[in-house]
Amino acid sequence: MTTTYAALLRGINVSGHKKVPMADLRALLTGLGHRDVRTYLQSGNAVFTTDADASEEALAADLERALEERFGFGVECLVRSGAYLKAVADACPFPAAELEAKQLHITYFSQPVAPGRFASVDQTAYLPEEFRLGDRALYLYAPNGLGRSKLAEVLARPSLLKGVTGTTRNWNTVVKLVEMTSG
Repeated sequence: MTTTYAALLRGINVSGHKKVPMADLRALLTGLGHRDVRTYLQSGNAVFTTDADASEEALAADLERALEERFGFGVECLVRSGAYLKAVADACPFPAAELEAKQLHITYFSQPVAPGRFASVDQTAYLPEEFRLGDRALYLYAPNGLGRSKLAEVLARPSLLKGVTGTTRNWNTVVKLVEMTSG
């Protein structure tokens, strides 16, 4: 069965660190046997189609190994199906159509995250910023953008994310990845 996936690479091409040219990423994914490989922006978003009968976790592990072999440094990756990306976008608890894309973000997690993990975060202290948990995802409404978000700083604390890989995308990227992995 052919499935289209998005690979979400964490922390590449930021301030000159962990440089992964998108042409090299496309070549690497093609070398792993994937087809129809495309990238979006320079921040580690790739879409590919595969017939491989492998889990998202196995596809991510293969990509992580290949990246380390090719570039000499580790890159955490998440691989998610187009159907999953669409379901997460459709389940957004905030009125995405009414907001600017810079105000809405999704952090995709490597595994389900129980609400208790964030119980110590007093959401009322950060209003009007808000977050909600979804299926291996966290939705963040930051009216002044992610760069100015105090709530985003708190949610990214290593103590809250211990043992979980997370990578964040703004709403424009979320929508584009859903489009790229559909049909």
